[in-house]
Amino acid sequence: MAEVFDVDEILKRKTRVTYIGALINIFLTVIKVGVGIMGHSASLIADGIHSLSDLISDLFVIIAIKLGSREADHEHPYGHRRFETMATVLLGMGLVVVAGGIAWDAVERLLDPEKLLIPNKDTLGIALVSILANEWLFHFTKRVGEETRSKLLLANAWHHRSDAFSSVVVLVGIGAVLMGFPFADAVAAVIVALMIAKMGVTLVLESINELVDSSLPEDFVREIRREIKQTLGVQSIHLLRTRRMGEDAYIDTHIVVDSRISVSEGHMIGDVVRDNLKAKFDDVVDVLVHIDPEDDEFRDYNKKPLSRQQVQVYLDQYLAKFIHTVDDFRIHYLDGLVEVEVVLPQAMFQQPEQVEGIKKQCAMIEKDVEMIAKVYIFFKV
Repeated sequence: MAEVFDVDEILKRKTRVTYIGALINIFLTVIKVGVGIMGHSASLIADGIHSLSDLISDLFVIIAIKLGSREADHEHPYGHRRFETMATVLLGMGLVVVAGGIAWDAVERLLDPEKLLIPNKDTLGIALVSILANEWLFHFTKRVGEETRSKLLLANAWHHRSDAFSSVVVLVGIGAVLMGFPFADAVAAVIVALMIAKMGVTLVLESINELVDSSLPEDFVREIRREIKQTLGVQSIHLLRTRRMGEDAYIDTHIVVDSRISVSEGHMIGDVVRDNLKAKFDDVVDVLVHIDPEDDEFRDYNKKPLSRQQVQVYLDQYLAKFIHTVDDFRIHYLDGLVEVEVVLPQAMFQQPEQVEGIKKQCAMIEKDVEMIAKVYIFFKV
């Protein structure tokens, strides 16, 4: 299990790593765009714009972290984690737009060789600095993202990694130009743009899947199902549904328990299932457990079962002569029908004739009332 931090510590760690990333991206944006312009490197300028998009994404992340960390309230009973998801969508869309602009400029230069920029040697050093800085940022942000279970931070970490990769492409492109291949710098700019676009599309698609409540990964769901089945008192499981909200996972499940146990015992088993899942899986923050006496997933619900009041009417009608002797009755809803347990006081042991009369009337109820499958007689001790 991952190390556990309180809410304030998580917010502090998320904010700190994002501010550090923003400061580094300010430095990289200025130095790459500045040296790219002075050193005549289209790919380094494109890489600088990539760093600018990183800076903008850092601002999105900071805002989303502040909003997403707010506690649940009356209007948002499930919290505000969707703010992080929405920020990730906006970040991804922004990357795609930035990539389109970079690619457009680079392709124009490729189509008109007179516009090609010939970089100087100084740009090589800046590309190398960018690689090292972004690779460090990737590992730092990824570690904090995993510790705080933040998908947004993890997305931002991979954004830093994509910037490191794009700087590698820039380094190769500039090196190729210096070796006598004038088109290499512009080609490198197009490759950087494609890498940025791919990252943006991936972020958008993953976040949209989360917004429409897609289920957790299949391996994760199998582990959840296995953990539920191992809980004492759980006979089977059905209608397991999962969804993601930010870095949190939510589970809804129906479990089947012994149909004859008490309501309180069934409730206790459900509580154990919930507590076990939350203890075993760090991502799981809420579990809704529905208790079933049988697997009713494919039941036809067109026929409404008898209510307790309706059963009371039948007992009053058929046991009219003996109703004063009935201490209580219990109802079980099984297989779409009703089973009734008529409870008689212990003193009725001494009145076999009356008990026999009650048995006959109960048999009549089973015969006449279609929705009542069985009527049992119990004695209260």
